Amino acid sequence: MQDLRAELAQALDEAEWEWLIPHVKRDVVIFVTKDLDLLDVGVAFARDDTLSVESWISKQQLHKPFPDQLNMWNSDKTIRFQALIVQPYVLVQQLAIA
Repeated sequence: MQDLRAELAQALDEAEWEWLIPHVKRDVVIFVTKDLDLLDVGVAFARDDTLSVESWISKQQLHKPFPDQLNMWNSDKTIRFQALIVQPYVLVQQLAIA
């Protein structure tokens, strides 16, 4: 698991909303709430850990972007995200506004 986590950590990057729009249009962006570690979620996706993923979904800690989130992100171009690609998904977590 450590190797996979380290590999995913290398792929973790900061993204602007503009860069994520094409992925949203393809319906592959998954929003991760702040109470989850983005790398933990990435490992779960990569390992096909459906129990963890389903649990997070049921707690609304993991979901497709809500319409109000999309509206906010479209109207505020300064918002940035941590992004992690775990094919075919793009996992994103909104960064705290400085």
